[in-house]
Amino acid sequence: MITRAEWQKLAEDRILDAGAHLVDGVERWSAAYYLIGYAVECGLKACVLVRVGATPEVIFKNKRFSEDVWTHDIERLLVAADLKDQRGNDARANLLLDKNWQTVKDWKEASRYQQKTQSEAQLLFNAVTDSTDGVMPWIRAHW
Repeated sequence: MITRAEWQKLAEDRILDAGAHLVDGVERWSAAYYLIGYAVECGLKACVLVRVGATPEVIFKNKRFSEDVWTHDIERLLVAADLKDQRGNDARANLLLDKNWQTVKDWKEASRYQQKTQSEAQLLFNAVTDSTDGVMPWIRAHW
């Protein structure tokens, strides 16, 4: 079993890994794109564990809860973490956060099989890591 702290560490490590792939001379855009999306996934899984810790009965309300959590789908993870409405409210209040979530929501696990450009990778990386309006600072506030 992976703990909340381990999910948090994985998220932070994948951010560093993605950044290392964006450095001039390395230029591994596709890897960076995949890894930064994976960071979001790991961060949201830490958020799911916050919910389970606060309301453990949630796992008995839906017998497929654990299956729903073992997904790479960012929107499904937001639901499992009970953060979809909060994200919507926060995004409506902050247009830059909304723009960043709109960029991140398009990430899919299958991107590991796709070629991505520098601009695609950098756009996703920036949407996730922006220190003021990025998706990861928002996730960190909930994990």
